[in-house]
Amino acid sequence: MNKTIVPSSAEPVSEEVLKRLVAELPALTPELKKAAAYLVENPNTIGVTSMRELATNAGVKPNTLVRMARAVGFDSYEAFREPFRQDVRSGGRENFQDRARWLQSLGRGGKMAGLYAETARAAISGIEHLYTQNDAASLQAAADAVLKARSTYVLGVGVAHAPAENFAYLASMAVDTVQSIPRSGSLPTDDLARAGQGDVLLAMTFKPYRWEVVEAVKLAHEQGVAVIGFSDSPASPILHGAAHQFILETDSPQFFTSTVALTAMLETLMGFVIAAAGDDVVANIERFHKRRHELGIYCWNDD
Repeated sequence: MNKTIVPSSAEPVSEEVLKRLVAELPALTPELKKAAAYLVENPNTIGVTSMRELATNAGVKPNTLVRMARAVGFDSYEAFREPFRQDVRSGGRENFQDRARWLQSLGRGGKMAGLYAETARAAISGIEHLYTQNDAASLQAAADAVLKARSTYVLGVGVAHAPAENFAYLASMAVDTVQSIPRSGSLPTDDLARAGQGDVLLAMTFKPYRWEVVEAVKLAHEQGVAVIGFSDSPASPILHGAAHQFILETDSPQFFTSTVALTAMLETLMGFVIAAAGDDVVANIERFHKRRHELGIYCWNDD
């Protein structure tokens, strides 16, 4: 068995193993799926954590990991884990703290041009992935869901908070059914208390996934709210059962998750929303800006 994996590009062999896991997820038994999903969401631990500890963290028995490895084409769990151990030996998988230290070393070593180039590469790769792996029809379907919704709740916290807030802010210029959550002093689940069928939750979170977003998505499903999910992996907890799913690249040489692709995705979705809306949307936007001019919010007249 133990099929040899040849990377399809310059990416590490471990990435090919993870892709195989994701592809096999639907066909796995519930226990094997539980183990596989945990590993997909925690790849940095595979090469440095014992099988017994991984099994405990995943909530399965150690033998489940062995059966999972065989189910996806490996002779043993050790064979499955080897690419991830190679990553550790070569420094291919770093955590946020490692990357922060690396950034500081670049500054001390006069290597900022390399950081500039790598940041540009990551940003461009994220944009390319966005527009090649997602299509106009999927964006149109999501935009239609927003326009038809009784209420659309936009949820992003942490690094996703600013893009989520901006989307809700821009949407509010055109339609009055979009709102950003959580509101000050509340939890996302509080703001969804009265949500139900006919409503939409536009949610986004990336590794390490934020618990309040995951819980809000669970509640949305329980209450019949349609979910539009943005995340970085098919195994993301907020994409399971989502009516519309969008997977984005968030890789960055920085110590934080990149939101370049998320920002571009939300701006594109906003364009689809405006394009598909009724004629009164233009009038709504004009009234919004006219009122701001009258209130002196803008410091010059752009008529």
